[in-house]
Amino acid sequence: MRLLLDTQILLWLVADDMRLSTSARLRILDATSVFISSASIWEIAIKFRIGRLRLDPDDAIREIEINGFEELPVRGRHAAAVGRLALLPSDPFDRLLIAQAMLEPLHLLTADASLMAYSDLVILV
Repeated sequence: MRLLLDTQILLWLVADDMRLSTSARLRILDATSVFISSASIWEIAIKFRIGRLRLDPDDAIREIEINGFEELPVRGRHAAAVGRLALLPSDPFDRLLIAQAMLEPLHLLTADASLMAYSDLVILV
C-alpha cells in the first residue's frame, strides 16, 4: 500500500507521540512507499514561525529523509483539483492533501475523521 501521511501523523511519528497507535505505526512500516506532501512542510514552516509548533521545518525535512519517506511535490493539477472538492474541511492544507491522495492515488493516513467524507482512500487512525 502506498501512503500519504497527514501533517499531524508526521508530527506524531517524529515526536514518537503515543497518540500514534501501534496499528498506524505498523501500516507505515508495512507500506510499499510513504509520501510526505511538500504542503505539510509548508504547514509546519508556517506554524513554526508563528510559535504553534516547536519542530523546525528543516528538522522535519531531515526526519523525512532519515525515515526514507518520499516527498510529494504540489503540482498544478493537485492545486486545481482542490477547487473541485466539496467544501467540507475549511483547512486548505487538508484539502490539498485530499486532492493529492485522490489524484496519485495514495491512501491518506489521518487522525481527522472529517476527511473520511471525501474518499475511501482516507484511512482513519
